[in-house]
Amino acid sequence: MKKILYITMCAAGLFSITSCSDYLETNSPSTVDADFVFSNMTTAHAAMDGAYESWRDVLQNGVFGDGLWYAADVAGSDIMRHPEAFSNQPGRHYPETFYQNGTYAGSYGLLSYLKEDDIYAKLFKCVSLSNAIISGIEDMSDFEERVGNVSEPNTLSQLYGEAVALKACAYRELIKNWGDVPFQTRFGQAANGLTSRDSIYDVILADLIKVEPKMFVVGSNPDYAKDVKNYFSRTFVQGLIGRIALEAGGYQTRRGDITPVDGSGNAITIEKKGTENNGATYGRRSDWKNYFEMAKTYFKKAIDNSGTATFSADYETFFLQMMGADAVYADESIYEAPMQQGGGNDARSYSFGRPSNGGSKNAYPCKAYGQGRINPAFYYGMFDPKDVRRDISCCVTGSSGKGVEVLIPFKPNSKASGGGISTNKWDENRQSNPWVGAQRKSGINQPYMRLSEIYLGYAEACAATGNDGEARNYLNKIRNRAFPNGGANTDAFIAKSGSLYNAIIDERGFEFAGEGDRRFTLIRSGLVAEKIKAIKELTNKMMNGLKSQGYFVFDNGNVISNYVWTKLVDAKSIYGYRLTGSTPAGKEDDPVLAPGWRGQNDNWEAFGLNYGTDTPATNLAIMGLFKHLSDSETAALEADGYKKENWGIDLVNNEDEYNKYLFYDYDYTKAPIYLWPFTPNVMATGGFTNGYGFAQE
Repeated sequence: MKKILYITMCAAGLFSITSCSDYLETNSPSTVDADFVFSNMTTAHAAMDGAYESWRDVLQNGVFGDGLWYAADVAGSDIMRHPEAFSNQPGRHYPETFYQNGTYAGSYGLLSYLKEDDIYAKLFKCVSLSNAIISGIEDMSDFEERVGNVSEPNTLSQLYGEAVALKACAYRELIKNWGDVPFQTRFGQAANGLTSRDSIYDVILADLIKVEPKMFVVGSNPDYAKDVKNYFSRTFVQGLIGRIALEAGGYQTRRGDITPVDGSGNAITIEKKGTENNGATYGRRSDWKNYFEMAKTYFKKAIDNSGTATFSADYETFFLQMMGADAVYADESIYEAPMQQGGGNDARSYSFGRPSNGGSKNAYPCKAYGQGRINPAFYYGMFDPKDVRRDISCCVTGSSGKGVEVLIPFKPNSKASGGGISTNKWDENRQSNPWVGAQRKSGINQPYMRLSEIYLGYAEACAATGNDGEARNYLNKIRNRAFPNGGANTDAFIAKSGSLYNAIIDERGFEFAGEGDRRFTLIRSGLVAEKIKAIKELTNKMMNGLKSQGYFVFDNGNVISNYVWTKLVDAKSIYGYRLTGSTPAGKEDDPVLAPGWRGQNDNWEAFGLNYGTDTPATNLAIMGLFKHLSDSETAALEADGYKKENWGIDLVNNEDEYNKYLFYDYDYTKAPIYLWPFTPNVMATGGFTNGYGFAQE
C-alpha cells in the first residue's frame, strides 16, 4: 500500500505500443532513441519506470491480481475454489476444472473470458519495452566497460539487470498461461510462430545468470531508499532463477505438434506421465535434475545474502505489514508491485480478501467480492487446528459493510452472502488506514516474492536432488514458525505426506493457502492428480456423513455439522477490542476468539461510521463450528440468545457445486488441460494455431 514512485514522463513519451496487431512487428514497439535515453541516468531510469508501470498493470489486472490469476490460479486447486454457481461463470469455471477433463476444450469459446488486445498483448508489451532497454544499453559504445565486464554492480548494470528480469517475468507468465509462445530475442526483431518453451526457459535463465552479479542486493541500491522493495534486485533475480528453474524442470502439459528443444536448438526428451489428452501430453524434460540443481544454487544465494529481506519471527507479521502505512514494505518481501491507496482496482482485498456485503462506496468496509474461497474439506480435514496459519488464511465470517461480523453461508453467492469459507489474509478491517470511500481502492501491494517462498523452493530443490538434511532444515524453519506453541512434529508430517519431497509441497500449500500458489505448484510437481483425488475422496466422505448423520468427524478431530449457533455480542466491552488475532492460549473454546483472526475494525467510528450506540454488537459468537452439539446443548444456547444457522446442510443442498464440479470429470490420468487458448487475432497475427483441443476460430 505504498505510493508508486515512478517518473511518469516515460509512459507517455519514451515508449508506445498501440495494439495486438503490432506488438510483434519489427518497428512498432518503441520510439526510443538510445543515444538520448541512455545518455544520462535520469532518462534511463524514466525508461525503466515506464516498463515497470506496464508490468504493474498486467500483473494487477492480468496474471497476479484479476484476469487469469483471478479466474483459475486462485480458485482452481485442492485447496481453493470459487464462490458462485458453476453455471453462472462458465468462462472461468471450465478452465479452472481443466475443461471437464479436456472434453470441453473444443467447445470453449475463444473469447469466453479472454479479450483481444488483452493480457497476452500486455505481457508482450512488457517484453518489447524490456528489449528496447536491453538493446539500447547493449548498443552503447562503452557497454562492455560500464556493464559487460564489470565485477561489481553500478547504476547502469543494475538497470540493465532490471530490464532482463522484467523480460524473464513476462515470459514466465506467458509460458505458465499459454505454454509455447513466440520469442523475441532482441528489440527490432520480429518473432514469428511458436517457440518451444524449453528453449525460452534456457535463454532467459542464461540471461538472468549473466546479470545477477551485476545487480545490487535488495536494500543496497543507492538509487532507492534502503527499505524500498518495488524494484528488481539481485535478491529478486536469484529467487527468480530458482522459481523459473523449478518450472523449467517440472511437469507441464505440452502440445504434440511442437518439438521440444533446448536453448541451442537441440532436441530434448520428455518423461511422460499419464495418458494423452487432445493431442497433448504431460511430462518433464529428462534432464530435470540439472534445473533443480540450478534452483538450489540460486535459492541458497538469496538466503545467504538476503539484504533487507528478513524472515519474520511469526507468520502474521508479513500480512499485518502488507496492510500498514504507505511508506512501509513488509520485512519478508523481496519484491512488491506497488498499489496506491485510492488509485483503484486493487485485487488484494476485493478479489482475494475477506468478503464484505458493503456497498461500492462509503461502507465499512466497502464491497469485497471474495473470488478466492477455501475447500471446506481442506479447512476442516487437512489444516491442523494448532497451525496458526489456518485462521490467518481462512475465515468463516465476513463483514456486513456496516461494521458488523456475519457468518458466510455455503450456498453459492459472492461477497459475504455466500460461497463458503473465505480467504482471510487481506482484510480492510486490518488496515491501519482503510479506504472507506470506494471499493477496489485499498492500496494493498502485490507481494510477488518473499523469503518463505525462497526457503520452501530451496527445500524442494534439495529434497529432489538428494540433500535431505538441508531440505528438512528449511522445512523445519517454516513449520516451527507455524506452530509457535509446539506440535510441528515434522517427522510425522513427512510420514503422512509419503516422502520428504511431498511434505515440502504440502507445506507450501499451508504456507500460501489463499494466495493462488497451489494450482501451478501441483502441476509442475507432478502431484496434481493425487492431490485432487484426495480432496475429492475426502469431500465425498464429508458429504456422506452430513447426509447420513448430520455431521462428519475428520481424522484430525474436527467435526463439521449441518448447523451452527450464533449470537452477536459487543466484543469491545467484553475484551477491549473487536478485531481478533490468533486465539489466545486457553481460549480455544471461546466462541468469539476461536477461530481467530476475525471480528471487525476496532474503530470504524473514526472513519465515519455511526453505530447509533456506544455498545454495538459487532462480533459473532459461534458454537458448534468444530463440535457436534447435543440437543440439550443447543436448547441452552437458544435460551441464551443464540440462533440456529445453516452450515453443512448447505453443502448437502448444493452438493454438485462442492463435489461434482470440483475438477469436473477429471480422471486423474489424462494430461491436465490447464492452459488458456489463443484468441483469433493473436493466432492471425502470430501465424500459428491453437493446440490442446481448443477451437481455431
